Amino acid sequence: MKQITFALLLGCVVVLTMGTGTYGRSDAFKENIYDPGPLKPNDSALKVRVGEQAPEFSLPAVSGEQVSLSQFRGKKNVVISFVPAAWTPVCSDQWPGYNIVEDLFEQHDAVLIGITVDNIPSLFAWTRQMGKLWFPVLSDFWPHGAVADRYGVLRSDGMSERALFVIDREGVIQYIDVHDINQRPRLEILIGELEKLSR
Repeated sequence: MKQITFALLLGCVVVLTMGTGTYGRSDAFKENIYDPGPLKPNDSALKVRVGEQAPEFSLPAVSGEQVSLSQFRGKKNVVISFVPAAWTPVCSDQWPGYNIVEDLFEQHDAVLIGITVDNIPSLFAWTRQMGKLWFPVLSDFWPHGAVADRYGVLRSDGMSERALFVIDREGVIQYIDVHDINQRPRLEILIGELEKLSR
């Protein structure tokens, strides 16, 4: 199983690191991207720590459902991916990247939840441009950024950080990466953290 995981991961890393551009794969998508330029790498203070219970939340999804963290309790490991804003360069590559490695999440019995502070109409248009995403995308628009603030990843400009939280089946935070907002987190590090939950 580890050999299969490694082979899949290696292939995905190659795909995800091909080229140096930061835009999505579609030319049409590229035309709709707003580039804010370099931003302050981090601009918030974490309010949670590894080993603590992850704060509960319930947010509307682009699909029309209401998704809560507790619905996965005792069933699945959870990866929460906060990204700063729709229609921006790195965000528009990060989630399509996760979209092609669904198998790696399944292998580790994990679900991915994407969260931004954008409203549902903006997220609807943005995610449709990406193609069909296998994971739920939630809107933390109102009260604005309340969930991001609860986790301590709401920036002073109203966007969230680019942050990953790995939460085990018992709802305990096992890994936190508040990443440089200008850069995409490395997939192999995230998968390595999920492998630790499978041991």
